[in-house]
Amino acid sequence: MSGEDVIKVSFIFPNGDRYEGEAFKSASGVMVRTGVGKQTTANWIIYTGEWLEDKMNGKGTLQYPSGVMYEGEFKDNMFHGMGTYTFQDGSNYKGQFLENRMEGEGAFTNTQGVVWTGEFHGKAALGLMMQHNV
Repeated sequence: MSGEDVIKVSFIFPNGDRYEGEAFKSASGVMVRTGVGKQTTANWIIYTGEWLEDKMNGKGTLQYPSGVMYEGEFKDNMFHGMGTYTFQDGSNYKGQFLENRMEGEGAFTNTQGVVWTGEFHGKAALGLMMQHNV
């Protein structure tokens, strides 16, 4: 695939999902999302960002109707790398992700603005330290 093979497209999938952005036509004639684009599902989940070979890869934002949002790096349709996950109540986690899990150094900010930092391992986060603002 060369740069000139990428074209701007807009199409609707049979399940009602919509995609607007860059794609290329594969050797078999199938349009493959690659480049930058926006996909909106029939359930109003919106991904805006980079695609590679029909998967969310690179930097992007995934927004849910509930207010939940992830902004950061993706790999093969998963949160992977640095990112910020905002929960429905407004609290958020900013740090490292590994295959959709909070994994590694990060900071969790609760709804009162208190920041907890340390090592996160999925749902476990032993030894967190509260940041003090002086």
